[in-house]
Amino acid sequence: MLGLGIALLIGMVGASLWLVEKNDNYSRETADLRRIRSAILDVLTTLQDAETGQRGYLLTRREDYLAPYREALQTLAEKRERLVASVQNKPIYTGKLPVLQTAIDAKIAEIGRTIDLVNAGRIDEAIDIVRADTGLIYMQEIRNTLDEFQDVTDDRLRVIVNDQLQAADNLRWVTIGGAIAIIAVVGGALFLIAKYVGELMRSREEVDSLNRGLEERVNERTRDLIRANQEIQRFAYIVTHDLRAPLVNIMGFLSEFEASLKPIESYVLADGATLSENEIRDARLAVKEDLPEAIGFIRSSTRKMDQLINAILKISRDGRRKLQAEKVDLKELLAVAAASVQHQVSAVDGEIDVNVQPFTVISDRISLDQILGNLFDNAVKYQMKGRPLRISARIMPQGRGIVRLDITDNGRGIAEDDLERIFELFRRAGDQDQQGEGIGLAHVRSLIRNLGGDITVASELGKGSTFHLTLPTDLRKITRGNDI
Repeated sequence: MLGLGIALLIGMVGASLWLVEKNDNYSRETADLRRIRSAILDVLTTLQDAETGQRGYLLTRREDYLAPYREALQTLAEKRERLVASVQNKPIYTGKLPVLQTAIDAKIAEIGRTIDLVNAGRIDEAIDIVRADTGLIYMQEIRNTLDEFQDVTDDRLRVIVNDQLQAADNLRWVTIGGAIAIIAVVGGALFLIAKYVGELMRSREEVDSLNRGLEERVNERTRDLIRANQEIQRFAYIVTHDLRAPLVNIMGFLSEFEASLKPIESYVLADGATLSENEIRDARLAVKEDLPEAIGFIRSSTRKMDQLINAILKISRDGRRKLQAEKVDLKELLAVAAASVQHQVSAVDGEIDVNVQPFTVISDRISLDQILGNLFDNAVKYQMKGRPLRISARIMPQGRGIVRLDITDNGRGIAEDDLERIFELFRRAGDQDQQGEGIGLAHVRSLIRNLGGDITVASELGKGSTFHLTLPTDLRKITRGNDI
């Protein structure tokens, strides 16, 4: 046993050294990716500064507006070299470098040509070049390429961070295992000296029993961690996708806004020159229609982003709220939730059946109120038109400190493909004839999982749904000494 323990310790030390080396490799790659990201932003910012100087000089003909352009010219070559050096030997970047270099050269040449024309007094020719949108096309190509570089970099950073966290977690378990192994080796050696063979056999049985319990708890925690990690990944994808959509709209209409300014700029800067009827018409059309339309779409997109962010903050605040474990009668909570929608159910000749036996749990009353209230509200909101609404509830103890609560309705039901989707943030299923942001059931799942439980749904489209809630009967045992 002593030899086995030593061999185990040596193996754990070797595993620890390997994990440390792996973490070092991740750290070095992370540093490289951060340098690439910095180089990408430096090149893009420098080109934007050059373009800003060009536009300012074309509009004002003041030399001080050329300062950003000249400074950009002085530093651009060095920053381009730094970017190229950062991504060398990385095919995922180098394949796009020639396109990027060509676009940068073309953009700088276009900017320099317009400035030279202004210096030569040929202002109209310079403005014509800008209006031709060639510089805009070059800049868009540069942005697209650099955005692809940055997306690739960010994706790799996310992978590395996840891998590094996993390696750190493995290192922690190896360390814990090493500590346990040391204790077992030392204790076993002392035990062999002090006790008889019979006592040692009984001790082995006890250790085996403890190990089985530990393995069960480790498996349980592993499942919880996997589920939490999947939820985080799904949440991150949904949030970035839904927030990106209005942002893309804003960017698009800002471009339209910028394009609409050009005829107005020509009209305002005419300086006594005679404008054609088309130019006057375009300027008036931009003021009357294009600009208000762009502003309206931008406003609606920012309002949408604000609503999404507020929804995220609501769930975040509830997740951080300090839970209060107290005795709660589930029958009483069901009666309160039913009373809150009774007038709406009665209005369609419906009925609510919450005639259940009293059942007391130790949990957070506010969270349970929000969960049941949301489910009853949803049953009313998504009832089947023309059919009296029926809502019922059942309480079923599941043993081992778990109780199940079923909420059933005869509403519209949910399609099979949407049974899991309805619990995702900002996701809704079926016909959307009701107001909402799609956070209700996501909020419910977040609340009940904070209480150590879970929620699932069984449904048939057109016939109704049953939401199954599982809940620990004592929240204090789930928290295991954490500050509730």
